[in-house]
Amino acid sequence: MPAFITFGRVLFAVLFIYSGATKLFGIQATADFIAARMVIPSFLIPYTSQLEAMTGMSTPQMLAIAVGAFEVIAGLMIALNFGVRFFAILLIFFVAATIYYFDDFWNQAPPENARTLMDALKSLSIIGALFIIAGYGRAPRTVEPAYGDV
Repeated sequence: MPAFITFGRVLFAVLFIYSGATKLFGIQATADFIAARMVIPSFLIPYTSQLEAMTGMSTPQMLAIAVGAFEVIAGLMIALNFGVRFFAILLIFFVAATIYYFDDFWNQAPPENARTLMDALKSLSIIGALFIIAGYGRAPRTVEPAYGDV
């Protein structure tokens, strides 16, 4: 059974590794998507303008890089079985935030909201899988046989 859990965890992590790499290879497209969907709160604008002046990048570009790097790192850590519980919990908050900011089906009329509603439900199922991964935590290194008494 532990082999199945490890294999499933690695396959699940591919989702975040691929998604993060796609964001990093298409930073401008990701930044445009973030800029179209998110508004920076007014109390953060002085800080974001300082960061923009320091880095020479816009806030959506910095967010695109940060989100892409976070997804790749979190996916790799889950796949490699390091800090699994910690990164699964971080990803739970991340996926919940993406549902709120990017899958806003509640602001759309019923026929048009079917796609974003399905995206939100898929993200909700990903949160469920992350809860399972967080519940298991780091897989123990046991000496039990892979198939036991089947």
